[in-house]
Parts: sequence; C-alpha cells; structure tokens
Amino acid sequence: MAEDERDIRELIVFALQLNGYHVTQAANGEEAVAKAKETMPDLILLDVRMPKMTGYEACRHLKDDARTRDIPVVFLSAKGQEAEVKQGTALGAEAYFLKPFAPDELSDNVKKILEKYDKL
Repeated sequence: MAEDERDIRELIVFALQLNGYHVTQAANGEEAVAKAKETMPDLILLDVRMPKMTGYEACRHLKDDARTRDIPVVFLSAKGQEAEVKQGTALGAEAYFLKPFAPDELSDNVKKILEKYDKL
C-alpha cells in the first residue's frame, strides 16, 4: 500500500492488519513499484498523488512488467472526478476508492477484490 501521508497510511495499514491482512508500506510511487516487484503482493493500493512517482505512473510501470501485470491495483484518491477515474481504469486499475472511507468499508472492498482473484 502506497500513501505519502503517514497518518492516512498508518490508518489504512492498521485497518487492514486488524482484518488479518499482511501489509507492506511505501511512502511514494517509486518505492511502491520496487516493493511490489520484491514482495509480489496479492493486491496493490496506490494513492493517486504521491512524490517521486504518481500512482498513475506507478500503475503504468507495474502493468508494463510481466511479473506484476496481473496484480490487481486499486487507486485511492480524495478527488473522484470522472476523468481521473477513467484514467485509472484505462491504466488497468481494478477499482478507484474515494477518500475519506471507513476502515471497514476499505477492508470489505479489499476482500471482494481478493475473492474475485482467488487470493483468499
């Protein structure tokens, strides 16, 4: 999970860990790509606006790599304008979650996606 705002990142990590998920954290898009290639997660959560590499750029790198291409990517953003959502899905994102969201809502949505990909 990649989110540049530490408080938000820690809240998301806590909520997911509370529901039994193992979470690897990244503070920017560049770090997220490197960690994804290293750990091969079942799902990648990316904030859209991050330093060093945006979530969109990170998604593009992940989808261009045969090793990480099939890992579901979910964007997190405070702005859900239609153009942004379309850009995310055009890059191959599975979903686009708008902030703020309830921690259990996020966990439920993560579970649905993992079930869809037989990752549970």
